[in-house]
Amino acid sequence: MTALLKLDHVSKMFVRGGLLSSHRIAAVRDVSFTIAADKAEIVALIGESGSGKSTLARMILGIDMPTAGTLELYGRNVAKASRAERRAFMAMVQPIFQNPFEAFNPLKKLDRYVFMTAERFGGAAAGEAAQTAAAAALKKVGLSLAEVRGRYPHELSGGQLQRVAVARALVSNPRLIVADEPVSMVDASLRMAIVNLFGRLRDEMAISIVYITHDLATAYYISDRIIILQKGEVVETGDARSVLAAPRHPYSRKLRDSVLTADGPRLFASS
Repeated sequence: MTALLKLDHVSKMFVRGGLLSSHRIAAVRDVSFTIAADKAEIVALIGESGSGKSTLARMILGIDMPTAGTLELYGRNVAKASRAERRAFMAMVQPIFQNPFEAFNPLKKLDRYVFMTAERFGGAAAGEAAQTAAAAALKKVGLSLAEVRGRYPHELSGGQLQRVAVARALVSNPRLIVADEPVSMVDASLRMAIVNLFGRLRDEMAISIVYITHDLATAYYISDRIIILQKGEVVETGDARSVLAAPRHPYSRKLRDSVLTADGPRLFASS
């Protein structure tokens, strides 16, 4: 069966400096992994700042293209997609970014974002059909259209805004969501609500999620698989609980041991 998402030896190089002193920097090196089409899962990409997580996210979203290797969605090379294929790709793969306050224009009403996504990618005509699609998406994340209609970003809390961002992603009926540090800018009390929402999207709507984070605790709690990145390279991958309970690579152990919780070592105990 064709995979939903397949990265095959993907690398991304950036050139830094001027004409006389330029040098190449490898942001991502030889990364390969697959997300199956027949079973939704949450795959966490874990690493410190500069590990290549966000560069991988941008490539999966089609914002950046690999320097080497191939990235395929349902067997189609994203770098070689036609305009029509790219539009379909954008509907199937939706982003959720780190800071909900930066994801929305402060001068634009929030309901317009959801309506426009419904019209552009969700197959809904303008007007009543778009509103119906928007209301259904907002309901899935615990909000109503009445709570959002006519309101600007500063009128909602960070947690509410992040749920609007999730609703906007859901309007196009995606198969994959790329969530780049989606809980790092919300209060600790709201983090688990967002993370639990991702679990429901996987279990109830069969949506796979690439969950990019440096938060090992939430990755351990919600992820099916984890991929640990160091300086753009995969150093360890596997079942989330097994890897975090007994990491093999020194960098993985360093990340795990840096997490201090009230539960202490029991947090990553084998289940």
